[in-house]
Amino acid sequence: MTFTIRPLRAEELAAFFDYLNDHLRDNGRGGTPLFQPMSRSSAGFPPEKVNGFSTGLHAGFGQQGWRRVWVALTGEQIIGHIDLRSRPDPASRHRCLLGMGVHRDARRGGLGSALVGTASAWAREQGLEWLDLEVLEGNAPARSLYHKCGFVQTGMIPDLFRIDGERLGYVFMSLQLAAGADRMDV
Repeated sequence: MTFTIRPLRAEELAAFFDYLNDHLRDNGRGGTPLFQPMSRSSAGFPPEKVNGFSTGLHAGFGQQGWRRVWVALTGEQIIGHIDLRSRPDPASRHRCLLGMGVHRDARRGGLGSALVGTASAWAREQGLEWLDLEVLEGNAPARSLYHKCGFVQTGMIPDLFRIDGERLGYVFMSLQLAAGADRMDV
């Protein structure tokens, strides 16, 4: 599959949220593990998360609440995304949180690794030292991808979520970027 990866443009937010809502239809359904800590019957991307994406894109890098999003496209169709966002504590400005997703028709073709590579390269250029993520314990495909990309498990909280009668833990993973990336003031 041929694709391009580029930053999300502000005028594409509506199409991006359409993609996310479609992507969430797979959450825990049809053999796909839960990848978002929300019920399988959820109506779509929650309004507070929509707001977080929208406001974070307009915040300057280094400002509290900043967020950057890249989309993978085949033609004009979004087939994947990755986002980096600030950690909530100002003393953690040398780190950021990563989230991502790949459309059901584009999985297992190298897109996930390409998205992680794009976001990692940008983070290094900004002087960030760590990428952190949280992944549901039962999401073996995602955990495998992150491990392949160099992330290591740094912790886990068992039974953090109770979703649709299941007890689910959260696994924390981190990727240390270039050792000398000390350009950020903290």
